[in-house]
Amino acid sequence: MHIYVVKSGDTLFQIARRYGTTIQAINEANQLPNPAQLVIGQALVIPVSGRFHQISAGDSLWKISRQYDVTVEEIVRINGLSQSAPLQIGRQLRIPSPAKIRIESTGYIEPAASGYSGSVLNQAREAAPQLTYFAPVSYNAKRDGSLEEPPLLPLPTIAEQNGTVFMMDITNLENDQFSAELGRILLNDEAVQQTFLNNISRIARQTNFRDIHFDFEYLRSEDREAYNRFLRRAKERFNNEGKTVSTALAPKTSAAQTGQWYEAHDYKAHGEIVDFSIIMTYEWGYSGGPPMAVSPIGPVRNVLTYALTEMPASKIVMGQNLYGYDWTLPYRQGNPPARAISPQEAIRIAARYKASIRYDFTAQAPFIDYTDENGRAHKIWFEDARSVDAKFSLLKELKLRGIAYWKIGFSFPQNWLLLADRFTIIKK
Repeated sequence: MHIYVVKSGDTLFQIARRYGTTIQAINEANQLPNPAQLVIGQALVIPVSGRFHQISAGDSLWKISRQYDVTVEEIVRINGLSQSAPLQIGRQLRIPSPAKIRIESTGYIEPAASGYSGSVLNQAREAAPQLTYFAPVSYNAKRDGSLEEPPLLPLPTIAEQNGTVFMMDITNLENDQFSAELGRILLNDEAVQQTFLNNISRIARQTNFRDIHFDFEYLRSEDREAYNRFLRRAKERFNNEGKTVSTALAPKTSAAQTGQWYEAHDYKAHGEIVDFSIIMTYEWGYSGGPPMAVSPIGPVRNVLTYALTEMPASKIVMGQNLYGYDWTLPYRQGNPPARAISPQEAIRIAARYKASIRYDFTAQAPFIDYTDENGRAHKIWFEDARSVDAKFSLLKELKLRGIAYWKIGFSFPQNWLLLADRFTIIKK
């Protein structure tokens, strides 16, 4: 599939004709919120075989082949070129699709207080064919070792229909906040821990959870080894029961990184103990902070590069956001938080306020500046086909186990199209 960025004066008819497809095919592929009002800078996924590359000054067949991970010979063959002839600047080359690699994918899904809305369930049904794991958020541990259970229906049916494994996401959340004290009790009180593990076994057996996933955050630094001991115990028990064990890890760049989010997360130990770890490589731009890309490619790369020094690539899963944020400017600490929005909503906002979409090539992320009807300035950072494809390229380059999405419910149809086009998703 090809990614095309809308320019001034473009129409769907012109774009479809240029790439030998139809208006309907482009509209359906992108679930366009604005088919009659394309936004300058809007990235479109063009549902055609392979990709296209427009030759520019400095290009060579070798350089183009490296960019798209295909051979020079294949580019020459498919475009009827001569390797000895100079490239014609401005000519459009068809680039064949590289061989797919096999990866795992996970989708976290979170209910509202009243359960799963119709729109969230629709997003779950769209994503499920491209997911190895579904992770309902979340089973919250209690201080006596019991668990507060989230609503599940109708997720088990959706998972079963799509061959998607159910992942039991377990947290140390209390009153919607991660609790260091709850973590201390679970990791150090032998009687509570035994009850906790017994309850996990019972629920996993009843609900057919096949992966036990621990998302313990903001633990005390002095509980680092206690967490490692707990994971060894959990791994032995649940592997014997036919289940895998995974963890969620804060995005660190060194073993000595300070801060409550980081210190109890021991990358090396997790790499040795559990079956795999999901690294939360997002939230550099977050709702309570200043406007910036949610998952800029440079910091994401830095975290994953460090992770590879502590654990094998076969155990590393890259986290990926399915949302962006809309900040009201000027940003001041303590102001109302930024609003989480889907990529589709970001495009609708741009169309509504006649704003263009720009792209930060350093962060590999799109952004929008606009002024609302009350004269307030806004900035949106979000994800589009280009930004997620950059993460896919990084995943391939580093040969990681897979990708995990936080969270299902934000409409981003381009992601699922490109995921299916770039990878073969493992089903178990």
